Amino acid sequence: MSQDAVAELAPTGTLRAGINLSNFLLVTGKAENGDPVGVAPDMAKAIADKLGVGVSYVTFPSPGELADAAGQNIWDIGLIAAEPKRAETIAFTNAYVEIEATYMVPEGSAFQKIEDVDSPGTRIAVADRAAYDLYLTRNLKHAELVRVKGLPAAFELFLNEKLDALAGLRPGLLDDQDKAPGARILDGRFTAVQQAAGTATANKAGAAFLRDFIEEAKASGLVAELIDRHGVTGRLLVAPPG
Repeated sequence: MSQDAVAELAPTGTLRAGINLSNFLLVTGKAENGDPVGVAPDMAKAIADKLGVGVSYVTFPSPGELADAAGQNIWDIGLIAAEPKRAETIAFTNAYVEIEATYMVPEGSAFQKIEDVDSPGTRIAVADRAAYDLYLTRNLKHAELVRVKGLPAAFELFLNEKLDALAGLRPGLLDDQDKAPGARILDGRFTAVQQAAGTATANKAGAAFLRDFIEEAKASGLVAELIDRHGVTGRLLVAPPG
């Protein structure tokens, strides 16, 4: 292993891992000492172990705030979804897990397919700056996105304002469906959110190390093991090889 990678990824002697607390599939709990528990924190711990250093967790309430801190000497690696806008300041690995994103529509909706939703006059509730919000911002041609902070608030907006659709990760929408009588979740997906690890773009050796580590973690079964350990089997999917 390159000592340059260790120097870039753990300049303080400890790997500072940026963790997004809003993804309930990747952060499933909290330890007695307050540290986050889940697939993402365990991936960060495995990276630190490979580097031969300790790990500390730097938590953020949203992925957008984690991404905003890139290059500010707050975290050394960040575990969030890879997106072109974020990649301007973060060197991402390939994904280690994928999460399907789709729409929930209210009872009586005429929408039957994903592509039906992008139509004039359609209003879609979405969690501001989530990876799927960034994707829809780039790709929708006709529908309007109505943004609020976090999926719970987006769900309430969808219900209270009687919007035409709610964009979200399929597992989260499945949980919310019970609270929206008659609502349907559309088959298929408009994208699959690519959860990855990243570091500052200046960290060339560190970025190369992370890319290799993620591919090894998928191939060795480590990612699948963590998914099972934290009870999210079938909700998180191991990403294909890079």
